Amino acid sequence: MSGERLAVLGAGVMGTAITTLAAGHGLPVTVVDVNPGRLAAVRDDVRGQLRLAQLMGKLPRDVETGEITAVADVTAVADADVVIESITERPELKAKVLAEVSAVVRPGALLVSNTSAIPIDELAASVTHPGRLVGIHFMNPPYLIRAVELIRGPRSTDTAMAAAAALLARLGREPVVVGDGPGFVINRILQRSINEAARIVEEGIATPEAVDAAFTGCLGHATGPLATADLIGLDNVVDSLRVLRERTGDAGYEPCALLLRKVADGDFGRKTGQGFYHH
Repeated sequence: MSGERLAVLGAGVMGTAITTLAAGHGLPVTVVDVNPGRLAAVRDDVRGQLRLAQLMGKLPRDVETGEITAVADVTAVADADVVIESITERPELKAKVLAEVSAVVRPGALLVSNTSAIPIDELAASVTHPGRLVGIHFMNPPYLIRAVELIRGPRSTDTAMAAAAALLARLGREPVVVGDGPGFVINRILQRSINEAARIVEEGIATPEAVDAAFTGCLGHATGPLATADLIGLDNVVDSLRVLRERTGDAGYEPCALLLRKVADGDFGRKTGQGFYHH
């Protein structure tokens, strides 16, 4: 890919972190968000994340940071080579935004959804050229975690998959190619684990600390499911669980009462300072 022009839709936790990853590898990024507060904060947030990633040796220090442009108008992505959608995990909102983008983006541009659970083919129904859409499920934070899920939808073309692989190589990420379906691989398993872990806490069988200690100490996981949930955002967890419940018919994905209560109280995890843990 030459002369990459990248656009990121959404200046939330993941959108900002994807912007950090791209800018840290020298790519100019146009960030689009309808929230003025998020747009105003995105450059400062990226600068802070860049410093952390470079100190940890996760992003190169000898690369000039890509320019970041923050705008509210989706038509600003018209000249982009790649558009990465990273808005909230609501199917109707993602479909609406992708439809708007596909109507203005240049011919041949790659469309990417960073969805964590919604099938790519479901979203492809909303775009003008379904073959140009693929899924890239970045892990959080993407500037620290190299592996990603690269999802090929039934209508994704070889050209689109090759372009996505080239982008990931440019960003220093390692794709694991998987097929389409609710939750793909990671969230098909992870969200069920988080839900069960929250249910165990709800039933008084163990504290969040004990649940996570069992995973880290006994299974060797870097973090337990509830600490991971706080990092993802409990609101995003509930949204993903609802997608999985509706599309698989599996009652095990029905968000448990404790998760719903925390979200209703505004305790989303790290981004609000309180979830299963105090941050």
